[in-house]
Amino acid sequence: MIKKSGSGICHDPQSPWYEVVKNYQGFRTLKACTQSGGRLPKGASATQEEIKGQVYSRAHYGNGWADDDGDCQNTRHELLVERSTAPVRFKDESKCTVVFGRWISPFTNQVIQDARQLDADHLVPLSWSWQRGASEWSVEKREAFANDPSNVLIVESSLNRSKSDKGPDEWLPPEGRCGYTARFTRIVLKYRLQPKPDESARIKEILEQCRG
Repeated sequence: MIKKSGSGICHDPQSPWYEVVKNYQGFRTLKACTQSGGRLPKGASATQEEIKGQVYSRAHYGNGWADDDGDCQNTRHELLVERSTAPVRFKDESKCTVVFGRWISPFTNQVIQDARQLDADHLVPLSWSWQRGASEWSVEKREAFANDPSNVLIVESSLNRSKSDKGPDEWLPPEGRCGYTARFTRIVLKYRLQPKPDESARIKEILEQCRG
């Protein structure tokens, strides 16, 4: 039995917390548990067979931002450090969490100093990629995609939420639209994603207008 805890985490018998979870909703498979809105424990991943045929879930791309080098800074905070145009300040001496720096938004060209106003935004949204080929990828490839610095922008939280899971055919930033669309296209080609015909036509139209 798979146990879905009150906090929405799906534990299989191999989970170190399996016996600890006493109040739970039971499921026969991990697939059924995650389809109900559950997520995997931190550090765990479902197999491709378990994921096949499911609807999009953030858990299919790993458990949030990765910390592959184990230095306590995940992908978001490493990019905040890397892309700040001034030395950053951390929350405490552990240097895990960036709180202040100096970033120039590629969406507006505005200078922002408070990290709380910023999101690490997937240029090609994860759910967009899922519907255009990523559902067939291995778990490892999806996690690499989600943490690929070339596919992550540091932008205003409000604009990231406005963009949501849209492609350039549905949403463009206030500034830098040509560079944004060109970079989006490079990521799509890099990962061999398959946009829908009307999406491809609109993206091509934008790029032609930029060249003109």
